[in-house]
Amino acid sequence: MKFNVSGKALQTQLSAVSKVINSKNALSILDNFLLEVKGNTLYITGSDQENVVKAEVEIMESDADGAIAVGARRLLDVMKEVNNQALTFLINDETKEIDINFHNGHFNFMGISASEYPRPASMEPDSITFTLPAKTILNGIENTLFGASTDTIRPIMTGIFWDIHPNDITFATTDTHKLVRYIDSNCAPATETSFCMPPKPANILKGIMNKEEEDVIVTLDSKSATFKFSTYTLSCRFIKGTFPPYNRVIPADNPYCLSVDRVTLLNAMRRMALFASMASSLVKFNIQQDELLLSSQDLDYSTSAEERVACQYSGNAMTIGFNATYMIEILSNLKGETVNIELSEPARPGIFQPEKQLENENILMLLMPMQVLE
Repeated sequence: MKFNVSGKALQTQLSAVSKVINSKNALSILDNFLLEVKGNTLYITGSDQENVVKAEVEIMESDADGAIAVGARRLLDVMKEVNNQALTFLINDETKEIDINFHNGHFNFMGISASEYPRPASMEPDSITFTLPAKTILNGIENTLFGASTDTIRPIMTGIFWDIHPNDITFATTDTHKLVRYIDSNCAPATETSFCMPPKPANILKGIMNKEEEDVIVTLDSKSATFKFSTYTLSCRFIKGTFPPYNRVIPADNPYCLSVDRVTLLNAMRRMALFASMASSLVKFNIQQDELLLSSQDLDYSTSAEERVACQYSGNAMTIGFNATYMIEILSNLKGETVNIELSEPARPGIFQPEKQLENENILMLLMPMQVLE
């Protein structure tokens, strides 16, 4: 088998597919890319058993269809050193010897039979297919992924929950301390379903998908999802389990609203965090009429800090505590100049939203309070 391909185009696609390959695999064959030539297209596949990424590269010339598995690390290293040159691949179908010719030289190494590479399972017969704007998927992932848990004891909490309705889609994450919910009504999936996506494929999509892409073709069955867009196809298995009823924990009655410049509060929280207890990261919010006093202390090291922040607030005076680390995460991921923090009482969650929501979108972040000892 022989084919010619642009080194630059090949390197771009190899780099994208490599994101799915683990540094250590139980099956050694998964340390490889699967290269398949069909007509004028080279298909590159990478997998970790749970997730599969497939990319397409247009080839300039080929003498036959064929396939071979190639060590991912070696091929990536080779591509870095050929300076985006035009490449000619010569593959001996019997011995699996690979010869890559470039300007004034060539590389020679061995591949592995493509028959050893595991094939992904086919989608179930009753699978459903619909389209979503790439922007909807990327916004959903980017707005919520940080809210997922990193504790693998409860795997369902580590993923992004997709709650799909005929005229909108909701993305939600939680780690029990904070909850993030993003609703996009700029789409019409025309179906009703839900699933929980693991963080790895979510990060891969975030890395290779472009918001300027047109519609993404989404296919779902009872165990997995496939996303097809541009020159890529990503397949992933769902996280098993039942995602918490996220809407139930969002308090409906929040009579008080604290409005404050987001960046000002974020920077103040970073300063307060420096002097907060290392064990709790507690920062106190002492809220009065149009006045917010932040304070933190670490009794073990006899350190403390206070800072006043300009705000708008009309309601009962209140002292409430929040974890500085979680608060910084929320303020860093919210967009807009002003953040509205809806409150009811010190023992109930705070609701964080931008003062101005984008059209047909709604982002809400919830943070559980901490006990404040007077």
